[in-house]
Amino acid sequence: MEKLKSRKFWICVAAMLSSIATSIAGLRSDNEIVATVGIICSIFAAAIYAFCEAWVDGKAIEHKENADE
Repeated sequence: MEKLKSRKFWICVAAMLSSIATSIAGLRSDNEIVATVGIICSIFAAAIYAFCEAWVDGKAIEHKENADE
């Protein structure tokens, strides 16, 4: 439930939805470039979210280790 309160999560969801909408628009208009850009942006949105979560988790572990010393 904590993830549903995360702003990073909702920004990622919004980015994914807009990227999917872009892909669909590209497919509907037979524009392969727009469809490809939409697909690439959805992959980047997921990758950036995963990176941010890993970075935050790493900092939390680092902070915990420093507090234990």
